[in-house]
Amino acid sequence: MNIYISNLSYDVNDSDLRELFEEYGEVSSAKVIMDRETGRSRGFGFVEMSDDTQGQKAIDELNQAEYDGKVINVNVAKPRTDRPAGGRGGFNRNGGGRDRRSNGGGRSFEKRF
Repeated sequence: MNIYISNLSYDVNDSDLRELFEEYGEVSSAKVIMDRETGRSRGFGFVEMSDDTQGQKAIDELNQAEYDGKVINVNVAKPRTDRPAGGRGGFNRNGGGRDRRSNGGGRSFEKRF
């Protein structure tokens, strides 16, 4: 079972997360997501537990619990959806300097049959 944990303290690391969840069963992996540019925690992470029953017990007991000074949110992780290439930013994807809706230089467009 893949578990999503949010609102983590920026001081929490992978081993802290593993240790927290090992109280509920075998942890296959524990990962705090880091910002690529700053190297700081982004305040959320994922834990993979091999047994779904143990994973659900961890979710039930840790969701809305205080950990390292913050109330954490613990839920079943949603599968990743495909995201468009390019990722970040709200840049203009129309490209070029002209307005594409003008159909080129202000001329009107008529269908010819």
